[in-house]
Amino acid sequence: MGGDDDGDLRPPADLRPEIPHPARMYDYYLGGKDHFPADREAAEKVMALSPLVRISALANRAFLGRAVHHLAASGVRRFIDIGTGIPTAGNTHQVAQQVHPDARVVYLDNDPIVLVHSRALLSGTTPESTAVVQADLREPAAILKAPEVREVLDSGQPVALLLFAVLHFIDEADDPHAIVRTLVDALPAGSHLAISHATGDFAPPADAAKGPALYRNASAQLTMRSREQVLRFFDGLELLEPGLVTAPLWRPDREPEPADARVAFWAGVGRKA
Repeated sequence: MGGDDDGDLRPPADLRPEIPHPARMYDYYLGGKDHFPADREAAEKVMALSPLVRISALANRAFLGRAVHHLAASGVRRFIDIGTGIPTAGNTHQVAQQVHPDARVVYLDNDPIVLVHSRALLSGTTPESTAVVQADLREPAAILKAPEVREVLDSGQPVALLLFAVLHFIDEADDPHAIVRTLVDALPAGSHLAISHATGDFAPPADAAKGPALYRNASAQLTMRSREQVLRFFDGLELLEPGLVTAPLWRPDREPEPADARVAFWAGVGRKA
């Protein structure tokens, strides 16, 4: 889906509160307030599988902040954030604009629930600094045609393409690696790709299958991938140090803890030459 013609997205008539929603479940993991009983029930079942579920969600959010800050400090002023989720503290534009007040951030998500929250959060910002677009990651060509995205890409400046905790909601049948290649091919030289992705690498096979099973009744399915599968998203890019690591170990701002090496999110940032 592309952006709305009038730029105004009204709240959906039916939020389907009886169906667990991944964005609301993630909000619950992070300690937010934008969720319903069905979301909390499903999230609690997932968290019962491992004490690292909430830790992993928090670690993923912290990685977003460090990665965006690093990219902004490196001179990046243009950000395309796809699959944004329900806004919480430390959103991309807030982090980037602490470094560069003129940083431009385009948020894209295919979920009206998320977009309603995002538009409310951004109601006090200027259109020149932030934009919210309804789009589906499974349709990269439509994303690249969105006027807000074209404006960022046509600037010729390096762009940070952010795919935090979204690719694991893309089935193999939709060829997520081809989707990422299409988007990266459109980026100017000197741009970056930042990814975080859920994994079952650190769980016994039987337990690793239980997480996706609990998402089968949710509005989006979960496909966890191995380190090797996630690494393929960076084909043709120069991985920044320390490479593809668990989320807490990507340029940590504190002393690592033993559990950090088993957090169920791979995280990395690559640069396009």
